[in-house]
Amino acid sequence: MSTAVMTQRITEPSPRLKARITGAFSLLTILTGLFAQGFVSNRLVVDGDAAATAANILAHKSLFQWGYAVYLIEMVCNIAMTALFYELLKPAGKSVSLVAAFLGFAGCVIKTFSRVFFIVPLFILGGAHFLLSVFSAEQLQALALLFLKVNDRGAGMALVFFGFYALLTGYLIIRSTFLPRILGVLGMLGGLGWLSFLYQPLAHRLFPYVVTLALLGALAEIAWLLIVGVNEQRWQEQARAAGQ
Repeated sequence: MSTAVMTQRITEPSPRLKARITGAFSLLTILTGLFAQGFVSNRLVVDGDAAATAANILAHKSLFQWGYAVYLIEMVCNIAMTALFYELLKPAGKSVSLVAAFLGFAGCVIKTFSRVFFIVPLFILGGAHFLLSVFSAEQLQALALLFLKVNDRGAGMALVFFGFYALLTGYLIIRSTFLPRILGVLGMLGGLGWLSFLYQPLAHRLFPYVVTLALLGALAEIAWLLIVGVNEQRWQEQARAAGQ
């Protein structure tokens, strides 16, 4: 082993520290997502009622803008988590971990872009003169609700990519020797649940069960990463066996 490689390994964070940072970003991803979706979007958007939704947004503009900002923070944390998980699971299968990372990043890109449609209603309902001269108030309200529905559909599309990502990372955890296999099993079950978004009517019917299962698996994984981390000896052994 060259001196440069040895120096790089010494200066790199330990696998256990990487695991704990990954767990922290995973937790932040969940907390920010719950706030933006549960406290902001679900509170202000009334499904099927464009007038009530418009009134809620205009009455709580600051909260709506905060929801958008927190959505973006969620995606920053998700991207960081995906990159760190790639590094953490690389010894269990470099190629599979790379494919999983690309799927995770694709989901992040789709979900981030969909948030443009979340913020657009604020401009539509803001009383721009060029819009008021073309559309009636009822039409603007309907258009705003349409953009919010497109935002939801884009987020659902992203969940399909996250589902495939969870299947692959779950497989790598099962294959690894440095994390409990049960975490991988729970992750794969959660991934199968997210794949229900391939067919929207099924996803909406199963959504409460899918979210509950995915949250249980994610929280178990986060707790393990934050408290225990990984078995460093086995991680190093598997990394050496993989030629890393």
